[in-house]
Amino acid sequence: MHEQDEQYNKQQGEPLAEKESKKPIRVKMRVGEVEFEIECEEDQLQSAVGKILSTVAEKLKEMPSLAKPEAVSRAETCKGIIQKLWEEGWFVESKSLDVVHSEMAKRGFHYDRTAVAHALIDLVKEGILTREGKPRRYQYSQKRPPSGAHGAFGRGAAVVVNSKDKK
Repeated sequence: MHEQDEQYNKQQGEPLAEKESKKPIRVKMRVGEVEFEIECEEDQLQSAVGKILSTVAEKLKEMPSLAKPEAVSRAETCKGIIQKLWEEGWFVESKSLDVVHSEMAKRGFHYDRTAVAHALIDLVKEGILTREGKPRRYQYSQKRPPSGAHGAFGRGAAVVVNSKDKK
């Protein structure tokens, strides 16, 4: 049987030793939500990848839901969601904990009321929001207006302004 292999390889223009020494190359790739694996010889790799990428690109055009996964699938922190509300100018008017909690639920973020309360307190401490009123009836509003995507000083930055005049 070995002679037959050798004879075949001679017809193909390759000696048997070369044929045995070439190991296949395995490549894993992901394009959007589509993942694929290619196994071929080195000299075939470029054309195989090119063919697969063009096929995947055509399929992604036909099925746009695969090309762009929804941003909602990403996990958001409670504080981050409230900060986005602030960036949108939602806290221009004072809001109660109940109103903030309800707005988050309307947008599809269902956090426990205590988590929302703690996040509001954190944003008050950072100087983004201010709170007025009595315990259990606090009203939260912006302490400073947002500017840009994450405020003037970046996400998580605190600005403390002391309005008391010392004499």
